[in-house]
Amino acid sequence: MDTVFKALADSTRRAILDRLHRANGQTLGELCAGLKMSRQGVSKHLAVLESAALVAVVWDGRSKLHYLNPVPLQRIYRRWIHKFERQRLEALEGLRLRLEREGSDDET
Repeated sequence: MDTVFKALADSTRRAILDRLHRANGQTLGELCAGLKMSRQGVSKHLAVLESAALVAVVWDGRSKLHYLNPVPLQRIYRRWIHKFERQRLEALEGLRLRLEREGSDDET
């Protein structure tokens, strides 16, 4: 998970992942469009994302297509985010039940 967190620490890499989320299967040239950096710079960021398994590459003839791989993000979600989300949802459910009980007490 360390490589995933390190890959996500950079705003340019997060922007690349956002772009792949919006339109998966992009070439290096397509990913470079709109980013204010050289092809080499984008390639270096893609290499970090690939090493973290956040981006998968598929060759289509001579074109190298980049795809978002959400599996490492799902692992982070299960390991870190989900447990905190569950507590918040349980607290909201408890609040809802308490407010419903208080509302039914007011009606009597």
